[in-house]
Amino acid sequence: MSGLPNCPQCGSEFTYDDGQNLVCPECGHEWSRQADEAEQEDAAGVRDAYGNLLQDGDSVTVIKDLKIKGSSSVVKVGTKVKNIRLVEGDHDIDCRIDGIGAMQLKSEFVKKA
Repeated sequence: MSGLPNCPQCGSEFTYDDGQNLVCPECGHEWSRQADEAEQEDAAGVRDAYGNLLQDGDSVTVIKDLKIKGSSSVVKVGTKVKNIRLVEGDHDIDCRIDGIGAMQLKSEFVKKA
């Protein structure tokens, strides 16, 4: 039973593989492996400060004043950033902010607009 997800209905850890489906022997619930993989991809996606899933091309709003390293500039609360691009790494978002230029932001400091 190692490596298989718990049952989404009753939470049992005793699930088993039955071809294309995963089955829970305790409650009898069956679900497809593809649906489970799609849920894992959604859970692994980049989320904003309020838990909304972000995608490339979204617009976000900054929720905290952000100081820019090496500069006296500050990105103010309420600054709207359009057309974001998601990247891997410490800073999840690549974007261009009017008046400042290209920046990388952490998703924990933005909300989906």
